[in-house]
Amino acid sequence: MDKNIEEFLQAHNNFLPVRYSYSNIKKITGNFKHKLGEGGYGSVYKGMLRSGNEVAIKILKQSKAHGEDFINEVATIGRIHHVNVVQLIGFCFEGSKQALVYDFMSNGSLDKQIFTEEGDEFLDYKKIYEIAFGVARGIEYLHRGCDMQILHFDIKPHNILLDKNFTPKVSDFGLAKLYPIDYSIVSMTTARGTLGYMAPELFYKSIGGVSYKADVYSFGMLLMEMASRRKNVNANAEQSSQIYFPLWVYDRVNEGKSVEMEEVVEEERKVIKKMIITALWCIQLNPNHRPPMNKVLEMLEGDIGNIQMPPKPLFYPPYEAIDHDKTDMELETLAASSSTSTLFASFPFGDKNDV
Repeated sequence: MDKNIEEFLQAHNNFLPVRYSYSNIKKITGNFKHKLGEGGYGSVYKGMLRSGNEVAIKILKQSKAHGEDFINEVATIGRIHHVNVVQLIGFCFEGSKQALVYDFMSNGSLDKQIFTEEGDEFLDYKKIYEIAFGVARGIEYLHRGCDMQILHFDIKPHNILLDKNFTPKVSDFGLAKLYPIDYSIVSMTTARGTLGYMAPELFYKSIGGVSYKADVYSFGMLLMEMASRRKNVNANAEQSSQIYFPLWVYDRVNEGKSVEMEEVVEEERKVIKKMIITALWCIQLNPNHRPPMNKVLEMLEGDIGNIQMPPKPLFYPPYEAIDHDKTDMELETLAASSSTSTLFASFPFGDKNDV
């Protein structure tokens, strides 16, 4: 794997960002003095370049997949520049020592802003909406704005970073895949992503092939959480109907009831409702019934009166026998969810190139 990575780095040297030595990385971080966080991928440290720019440096753990993770990150965001995609400034590769150097995002990840504890300060809905729109612009750029189609496969609040002005940046491309722009269906050997945000076609093959619509689904789940400031699955909900929030909120909107979780003014109420209806379109079971990201942007920008209500979201194909043992084995755990047997109505987002 090390040889493969080195060959990749040499072959793509023309478009890659700066390559740092491991001793450079140690200097930049002050010998790993200020740790920002850690996850399954490794740890993140704050650092300072000689120019005075603050950076976040991700030190990757060694694992079977990290050769691929490293190449994915460098190959995807190493080649693109967009205001809503995190900027990869440089990287380090010295055998087992692998690091990625990014612009520092002073307001951390989006989950810290929307899942606030009682008494915490939180962003107003105007700012939440602006962040949602920025994330949608970033994903749309990945799908349509590059010479290759970049599918992220892990859109979730934790992977949206916020700079000092709360401008959102799509980050963490460890699971990303690059495909030619004209590919409407892509080949996948294993499911990838985070439970709760993963598109159902990644593990129910009968729904259809995997495409950019998998990211649309994940964005819909993210958007629902942003609009409600709560996680979509809440096992401790007071009413069983609220355990899976998208189902509960669908019924509320359909019956013309208010859906906000707190005191808001009329203008904010309209924004929340628009975000929720857009999210409900994005999380349709059938990929062909989800809007592409350019349509999502139109829905978020447009008037609430022009967006029709989608059918009630399903979780898995009706009448399909579910092999729980197989699903558990492939995905480790499957979040508990309930099903509904709603027939699909009309869908304005399908075309001959869609899944």
